[in-house]
Amino acid sequence: MKQITALLSVSDKTGIVDFAKALVARGAKLLSTGGTAKLLKDNGLQVTEVAEYTGSPEILDGRVKTLHPKVHGGLLARRDDENHLSTIAEHGIDAIDLLVVNLYPFQQTIDKPDCSFADAVENIDIGGPAMLRAAAKNHGTDKGGVTVIIDPQDYESVLKELDEKGQTSYGLRLGLATKAYAHTAAYDGAIASYLSSLADAEPAQNETPAKKEWPGIITVQMQQHQAMRYGENPHQSAAFYVDNKQGAGLLGTYKQFQGKELSYNNIADADAAWECARSFKVPACVIVKHANPCGVAMA
Repeated sequence: MKQITALLSVSDKTGIVDFAKALVARGAKLLSTGGTAKLLKDNGLQVTEVAEYTGSPEILDGRVKTLHPKVHGGLLARRDDENHLSTIAEHGIDAIDLLVVNLYPFQQTIDKPDCSFADAVENIDIGGPAMLRAAAKNHGTDKGGVTVIIDPQDYESVLKELDEKGQTSYGLRLGLATKAYAHTAAYDGAIASYLSSLADAEPAQNETPAKKEWPGIITVQMQQHQAMRYGENPHQSAAFYVDNKQGAGLLGTYKQFQGKELSYNNIADADAAWECARSFKVPACVIVKHANPCGVAMA
């Protein structure tokens, strides 16, 4: 296995120390920033801080950390292009093979009832999405590319491929890149929704802003839950998608215990039955045919 360079900069530090140790055990060189670098160093790992690597200190209270050609050049240089590789070598830029980033917790911040407008804005991540998009774009080909991780649940699959193949596969990198783009899209959607929900055109910075009844922009990200045998009729195709932010108790969280795979009509009927039953404040039973309630009973 060739030595890889990994850049780790995370707000969710779940499993990051063990993952970093596993990378080092496989010969990796670590780059990191701020609190992540401190945590890794405190756990006995040798880490080069990005500010040291780039020769540029973090500035503007940490707003600018990784927005530097030595970072983005290392992420964007194509591994199958000799001109790209000679260019980064000429400028003393290391190819970054693995990027682990998750973003400032914007949604968790604005969910707090006392969140001020200034706190919300300060939790809009800039450098993180820029790195994620760069790394995801350069997921590469079968000749190599950048592996991008946003979710601690993916650490194990990456280590498994490093052990088995000496590098990550094109297929795994493409799947992780897709996941990264979905993450940044949802992140920006949450920001747009929040800003469009503000009642005042010029909200006070250090106060909790008043909100409109409904935001001006809503971004819904759906994920395929099931490919169906056919649509409403046999000559039609259909798939069942669920909202990534759905809560427990909705139809998309169901668990099927027996019987053949549910059809489009089964799911449409189940949804109609559930929507009818949940409108009552007492226990109720609903029988549905072709999405129309044909029998309702209350206890």
